[in-house]
Amino acid sequence: MKVLVSGGSGLVGTALTESLRSEGHTVAHLVRPGGEAAPGDIRWDPASGFINTNAMEAADAVVNLNGASIGGGRWTPERKKILHASRIAATRLLVDAFTRLKQRPRVFLSASAIGYYGNRGDEVLTESSAAGNDFLATVTRDWEAEALRAQSGGIRTVLARFGIILSAKGGALKQIVPPFKLGLGGRLGSGQQWMSWVAIDDVVGILRAAISDEKASGPVNVVAPNPVRNSEFTHVLAGVLHRPAIFPAPAFGLRLMLGEMADALLLSSQKVRSERLPAATFPFRYENLEPALHAILAKK
Repeated sequence: MKVLVSGGSGLVGTALTESLRSEGHTVAHLVRPGGEAAPGDIRWDPASGFINTNAMEAADAVVNLNGASIGGGRWTPERKKILHASRIAATRLLVDAFTRLKQRPRVFLSASAIGYYGNRGDEVLTESSAAGNDFLATVTRDWEAEALRAQSGGIRTVLARFGIILSAKGGALKQIVPPFKLGLGGRLGSGQQWMSWVAIDDVVGILRAAISDEKASGPVNVVAPNPVRNSEFTHVLAGVLHRPAIFPAPAFGLRLMLGEMADALLLSSQKVRSERLPAATFPFRYENLEPALHAILAKK
């Protein structure tokens, strides 16, 4: 199988690429100007609208993981434009390129996020739940709309709504673990907000299942089956690290430091489950938080 991946150097892209190549599949990355390209990689530039369409021929699957980091800086008006454009422009360029191919991919798997749902308290959220109305929900909704245009070209399209991805190589834990190791960790705000998490190994498994399962289409919540409240996450992480967790971060302090981003990324509550995993009984390696953190931090 030949798979094209945009955002292939990121956390998820790297893990997915390693998994696919370990089983003999061909993986080519879409590389931006100035990026390091390996033999077989494809040059593109979403900002200018350039993509080497000819090099995309004969791909079985395209995985779109492109987008500027949501947590990469305070959400100024300019930063918001970057977050929106980096997702919409890149996805639009890919989908438009599909229409010019002699042989279109069988499946287009495009990243999304559970930020689609907004702040929903204790409501159980599934793929059929309505979108939220905050900035992150708006970006995600527009992102998905661009990806779904591929369906009109007869391409099976899957929207991977990622939860909080736990990995030893980056992501949320890169920011969370250091203060806990120093004994400075604690709950965020009230600690009652739900955190829908997933281990990177299961992310890769779900993506691979979505690529191969012909019945998979539309949104799929990429989350472990057992979300936890922030207070429980804090307690479990502190226990795994053998550190206290006695320094809560008040909501007003987080908002003062991070502005709107604090509510969307740290204080927002999303109790997400999946009703549409590619396999009805997906074999999660990590269904519960504590064993997941033990395994991940042992690697770290």
